[in-house]
This record gives sequence, C-alpha cells and structure tokens, in this order.
Amino acid sequence: MSQIRTFLSGATTMAAALAAVFALTAAKTEKKETFDEITVGRINIVEPDGTKRIVISNKAQFPGDFKEGKEGARPDRRSFAGMLFINEEGTENGGLIQKGSITADGKVSSGLSLTFDRFRQDQTLQLLTNDSAAHQMTGIKINDVPNFKVSSLEDVTRFTEEARKLPEAEREAFYNKLNDEGRLSANRIWLGNTRDKGSSLQLKDAKGRVRMMLLVSADGKSQIQMLDEHGKVVKSIESATVN
Repeated sequence: MSQIRTFLSGATTMAAALAAVFALTAAKTEKKETFDEITVGRINIVEPDGTKRIVISNKAQFPGDFKEGKEGARPDRRSFAGMLFINEEGTENGGLIQKGSITADGKVSSGLSLTFDRFRQDQTLQLLTNDSAAHQMTGIKINDVPNFKVSSLEDVTRFTEEARKLPEAEREAFYNKLNDEGRLSANRIWLGNTRDKGSSLQLKDAKGRVRMMLLVSADGKSQIQMLDEHGKVVKSIESATVN
C-alpha cells in the first residue's frame, strides 16, 4: 500500500511539473513585448513555420539570396545594409539596399536601390541613386522580365557563361537570338537625370532599343526624338520649333 501511495505521489508531482512547463511555454508563446528602442544587427521576420518573409540587416550580417526556402551565397552583397522581401515559398522578390562611404582623399561611393522582382525572376521595377567620384545619377527603371518557365535566373547565368566562351564577334548574335526568343530581360522605360545635368525619359521597344526620348537640357531646352531600330533619329521636335 505504501508503494502505491509513493507511486501516486510521484505521479502527481510529475503532472504538476508538466502542467507548469506547459503553462510557461504557452505564456512565452503568447507574450507580447513593447520597446521604445532596440539595437540589433539583424532581424528575421518569419511565418509560424519558420519561413523568412523579411530580413532587415546591417552590412556584416547581410544575407545571400533566397530561392524556394534555401539561402545562396552572395558575397557581392557584403558592402550593403538593407532589407530583403521574400515571398510565401521562400524566394526573394525584391529589396532595399544602401551604402555610403568616403575615402581619405574625399572620393564618395554611395548608393541606394529599391527593387521589385517578378516571381522567381529578376527586377521589374527599380528606383535607384548612385553617387560616385565620376558622376551622380538618379533614376527609375521599368523592365520586361520573362516568365521563370521561359528563362530562369539559372538560365541567365548559363547564358552569360556560354557567351564568354564565344569569340567576341559572335556574342552580339548570340544575345540577339536570345532576345528574339524573348528569353532575356529588357529595359522598357528609363526616367532620370543625365551626366550633363539634364533630364531624360526613354521609351524602348520589346528588345530594349530606344524608340522615343524626351530630353530637357540643363539650360531648359526641350526636345522630342523618335528613333529607328538602329538608334538613328528619324524625327526631332525641339522647343524652338514648337508653335
């Protein structure tokens, strides 16, 4: 009888301990914190299943790229801090990166880029600014990007590797063929400033060739240019000729 009482007493103690653990775990899960300020190197915003959806990071801990839940190495991103957007399947679909530094001799290297990607593909919209020793540029780019089933990001990498193996004289024809097949991304609209402190709106065809430009020079002269497929201006309207 004493053994039974000992067993029941132990079981009761164990049940009480388990209940306490469950209560503490539940309290920890449901607990919400409020902070006036936090200082961190990186924040991963995840879904309940652990899928990353947004990563905010400093330069030292900036991630690689994400494809279907797997992170790949991107050492070229180590000079930036910023934020990555990741979709439901765990694939990157845009982000904000930024940097800014100046050397001892006064040379500036600064830039910011906000991008939005097509599904499992590259950027379709980009807002960017770049400030360097050579020039300052700010613009908006709108791109045509093929469906990932037509050309994946891996395909684009393979195209580049294949082109490098070709003689330089054959590379243009190689890329033109891919372009004709709709397998390459093409910039369709560019809006931004120019090196001579003017401004430009470029409208391009499906192959990325400029077909119309609206230009305003630094001194205020305006011009509309229409171009053929070879880039030759076939018609031009200047502010001096406008009635």
